Amino acid sequence: MESSKRIILAVALSALILIGFNFFLPPDRHKPVEAQNPAPAAVTQAAPAAAPVSAGAAEEADDHAEHRLKVASADVQGSFNLRGARLDDLELTRYRETIAKDSPLVRLLDKAGSEKPNYLVLGWENASGFTTRLPNERSLWQVEGDQAGLTPETPVTLHWDNGAGVRFIIHLAQDHHYMVTVRQEVENHSGQPVSLYPFQRVQRDYLPEDTGSFTAYEGPIGVINGKLADKGYKSLRTDGNGPDHVSWTDSGKGGWGGITDKYWLTAVGADAASDVRIRYSYVPEGGGSYRVTFTSQEPQVIQDGARLGQGSYLFAGAKEPGLLRYYGRKLGLPRFDDSIDFGWFSFLTKPILFLLHWLYAHIGNFGLGLMAMTLIVKILLFPLASKAAQSAARMRMIAPKVTEIRERFKDDPMTMNQKVMALYKEEQINPAGGCLPMLIQAPIFFCLYKMLNLSIDERHAPFFGWIRDLSVPDPTNLFNLFGLLPFDPTHIFSFLHLSIWGAALGITFWLLQKHSMVNMDPAQARIMQFMPIVYVFVMSSFPAGLLVYYTWNNVLTFLQQHYIERRTSLPVPLMGRKGKSPRKTAPKKKGS
Repeated sequence: MESSKRIILAVALSALILIGFNFFLPPDRHKPVEAQNPAPAAVTQAAPAAAPVSAGAAEEADDHAEHRLKVASADVQGSFNLRGARLDDLELTRYRETIAKDSPLVRLLDKAGSEKPNYLVLGWENASGFTTRLPNERSLWQVEGDQAGLTPETPVTLHWDNGAGVRFIIHLAQDHHYMVTVRQEVENHSGQPVSLYPFQRVQRDYLPEDTGSFTAYEGPIGVINGKLADKGYKSLRTDGNGPDHVSWTDSGKGGWGGITDKYWLTAVGADAASDVRIRYSYVPEGGGSYRVTFTSQEPQVIQDGARLGQGSYLFAGAKEPGLLRYYGRKLGLPRFDDSIDFGWFSFLTKPILFLLHWLYAHIGNFGLGLMAMTLIVKILLFPLASKAAQSAARMRMIAPKVTEIRERFKDDPMTMNQKVMALYKEEQINPAGGCLPMLIQAPIFFCLYKMLNLSIDERHAPFFGWIRDLSVPDPTNLFNLFGLLPFDPTHIFSFLHLSIWGAALGITFWLLQKHSMVNMDPAQARIMQFMPIVYVFVMSSFPAGLLVYYTWNNVLTFLQQHYIERRTSLPVPLMGRKGKSPRKTAPKKKGS
């Protein structure tokens, strides 16, 4: 029957998609970063502002000594490197590498020379034709006053004197979360004008093991003039040219750019009123360095006796959707929440993600929040599902007539199609009536799948029982007797994983399939019986959150189908009356 063939085709395509995801786009499994020794957080007190240290004296200091300013807020802890003006030591206080209680905090920034160097740099570049002595990676900055560290309550001012009448100043202000407000100023008493470009740079001197997937972009990213740029690490390596190995540039008023990971972001934001240029580059020397640099479009010309500056922002933290939107509105950072890869259907993915976050915040359990959201989506899509069910029922009703026409006119395809379409018109059936609602629902369910791969709320979120982290696969496995045997069968073959939630998913697929095979040809039905087994082995390696979602969605679909069949009056054929239109089922009278 035609409907049975469509069911087989749909299930087969779904299985191929799932198998393809498993082989070519495997589920994200971010390996925990090995614990690293945090950089010392000791604070070096500077001399008072009245006694500035010259460039020569500062650079004669021991280059290997640690000179750091403590950095702390409710969400971060670390230190600012006074040598070179770098934010290169930062941990996220609310996130750990694993679910273990003694697991180290997530280290987002680390200094040059470490295992995974990732940091933010502040500085200046000379305009063409000028040779002003500038601070560099060896320059030691001094702290004005007696601040013990950079906190939301204690902003900090740094200064460096080049010994030739030019004084460089950096003002830093830390907020309560992940953002540092910066103002870079130059004070000129050299007796002649100086022309400079202030810059802010995100620099990563390594290539991560995990560089993204189909559902989550990771790598260089930025927004200038409302346009999102996300070309990837490979583009930086292969497209670079010139002495600075610049891959591409862009310019405009305001904007932001940096390097994004699945859950974290390191970025520079420009003042909304500033005309800026952004450069994406890769420097192959020294093992390779990926850089995203902001500069002013035109050089700042500071006349003798004048002082001039430019503002910017440094972000290093978790990609929390609500906080990113807040920064975007407050600081004028366009599309800042698009550092989360919402994809082509962002108009669907964004509200779904925000709804899930709201439910999680109010329910307190991510898994239950996910189930509540799935129920809400099912209710909203119920009219489409009901229409699709009615259309499918009408198609099943006339299927014998369609088969008869195709057998009679199998040697005349044109006449066969005309007769079939005439039958559809006579019975007032739209052959696409059952497909259209499914096509409308498909992007929604894809967005649900994508959203579960992006949500930072799911990371390390427990459910119930043995599920202590919904972002990783269900740890149970029938092939090692659920942990009683001391080995991992997936090391032999990835499909040797049959988890409890995977088995639950297979059972719900079997129930749905059994319901759809009522009118199916017996030979086709025997083939379809194996599909739940395929789903079980393919999807057991998916994150547990996805298994919870799919299993719960299947249960709701099963109940929905029964409800539609019991409550909806569907047409039934009149047996033995050829050429007659079907009649409607009449409601039963009370007492009959």
